[in-house]
Amino acid sequence: MRRQKSYTKADLARIAVIVMKEKGLEPDFSKEVHDQLHLINSPGEDSDASIQDLTELLWCSLDNDDSEDLDQLTACSSIGNGTYKIYIAVADVDALIKKDTPIDEHAKCNTASVYTSARIFSMLPEKLSTNLTSLNLNETRLALVTEIVVGHSGEIQGSTIYRAKVRNKAKLAYDAVSAWIEDKGPIPEGIEGIPGMDEQIKTQDALAQQLRIKRQLAGSLQLEIFQPKAIFSGEQIVGIAQQDQNRGRQLIEEFMIATNESTARYLLKKGIPSLRRVVRSPDRWARIVELAKQYGESLPNNPDSKALSDFLAKRHLADPIRFPDLSLVVVKLMGPGEYVLEQPGVEPIGHFGLAVQDYMHSTAPNRRFPDLITIRMLKHAISNIESPYTKQELFSLAVHCTVQEDAIRKVERRVRKSEAALFLEPYIDKEFDGVITGITPNYGWVRIFNPPAEGMLLKLSKDAFIGNKIRVKLVSTDVEMGHINFMPLIR
Repeated sequence: MRRQKSYTKADLARIAVIVMKEKGLEPDFSKEVHDQLHLINSPGEDSDASIQDLTELLWCSLDNDDSEDLDQLTACSSIGNGTYKIYIAVADVDALIKKDTPIDEHAKCNTASVYTSARIFSMLPEKLSTNLTSLNLNETRLALVTEIVVGHSGEIQGSTIYRAKVRNKAKLAYDAVSAWIEDKGPIPEGIEGIPGMDEQIKTQDALAQQLRIKRQLAGSLQLEIFQPKAIFSGEQIVGIAQQDQNRGRQLIEEFMIATNESTARYLLKKGIPSLRRVVRSPDRWARIVELAKQYGESLPNNPDSKALSDFLAKRHLADPIRFPDLSLVVVKLMGPGEYVLEQPGVEPIGHFGLAVQDYMHSTAPNRRFPDLITIRMLKHAISNIESPYTKQELFSLAVHCTVQEDAIRKVERRVRKSEAALFLEPYIDKEFDGVITGITPNYGWVRIFNPPAEGMLLKLSKDAFIGNKIRVKLVSTDVEMGHINFMPLIR
């Protein structure tokens, strides 16, 4: 059915608010939050003599082009014989936002920022997340620094965590840095204007690639999930783009994984219960084994992340077009990540997808509540003060954060569908090439390649199979409901 009104970015933001409320999330800040916020007018300060001054290091932030809530900075230095120290600074959000205050209660309710193209629902007010608690360019901020020693072949030899003052020297973006590293683009302005920053970034990239290879050899799964993003010019949608997994993103991914492992081990050594991030060994491993057989591959009868990793690497090389759909099937069969309370002396659940035993979220306290919890626990552990959270609190928070994370995923996915429906409306009756991504007894799902979007396949042939390429015609869209409907074309 063709649209009866002209939808804009504001309409998508309105739809996002409706879906937020439907899923039990708070789209707006309360009066109490605004009252507390009014009293906060400067960055966090602390006179603790143990806080180190690391403002002279060549710190940089690396994030999306439009990111203003900067949670972490990175730096590195050589210590000889092919060994390096990498430094990851994470914003000390707790310096301004204390436990059980109104702003903290709002963060605890939603548990994370919710990102839609039309509107971002920040976990913290933007006065904080993009300013006073953000590691902004040329601003001195309090942070927790994880210092990691990496050997000449990418092995992590040790780590330590402490509090420090840091200062961002270069605000960089993934795509521009990646293009430069791969000799596909010019040197970014933020690198060119800072003596030594070019060598700094290239060294960080080389270390990240070493860490990445180590993880792959250990069985870490390299997946590609289909997550298109709407592009706007003013109020009008003008395109849909799929995010590339490039060297810039890999750099931050590897450094953050190393930090999250180090953080988990630090609290474990201190004998402190913690909020872990886990992906359990798949209960539906037999289904994954059957999936591999469809591609002529054999997997062990018992869950084996290394074997699965090798299978995925082969499929990515053999069929990169369909790989995002295979990735999605594997993710669904593995089951979602979750937060759990883990205590010293108890066998850890681990993270099957990353092939690690000790892992938690600690690097994005402006955007995720579990990370803010961890920052508080680290600060207390560093000072040898009793944890600010009881075991029962951590258990309840683990359950709550897992539930809210699922709600956030549903909101973001639902709004992406409305965005795609809006962009595709002028193309009703047009034909597209795509691939079948799902089949039910009565209908199926198809992902079209250009623009990248997914919709319902209203009719299926008897020989339809997930992964089949297909030519389809767009027959209807519904922006309010996020519906996109296709019919198959017989060649």
